[in-house]
Amino acid sequence: QVQLVESGGGLVQAGDSLRLSCAASRRTFSRYSMAWFRQAPGKEREFVAAISRSGVSTYYADSVKGRLTMSRDNAKNTVYLQMTSLKPEDTAVYYCAATETAYGLARAEYGYWGQGTQVTVSS
Repeated sequence: QVQLVESGGGLVQAGDSLRLSCAASRRTFSRYSMAWFRQAPGKEREFVAAISRSGVSTYYADSVKGRLTMSRDNAKNTVYLQMTSLKPEDTAVYYCAATETAYGLARAEYGYWGQGTQVTVSS
């Protein structure tokens, strides 16, 4: 099993930047593909971005492409989500997720989840 702890959320203004982090508990972190999802009030949890085990391959939802960048540091057991040009519609709880298989876009493909971190973007 792997435990995930997100951090870095907060209240920012439209156009600002923010970096989220997700720290994993296992030294075998590099065996997991990772993803970020988000859930806005009253909406379903949606896919944001994913990264391969090595970090070479990434994939983004169309709504965030060009503004959000996912990366990982396997030596630090941590993944990051660099968020720029934030918009009010980016307001949500952001969740980190892990899978022992190749990354996908569906929630059901991820067996491990963090508790989430709130991002609020004011207009």
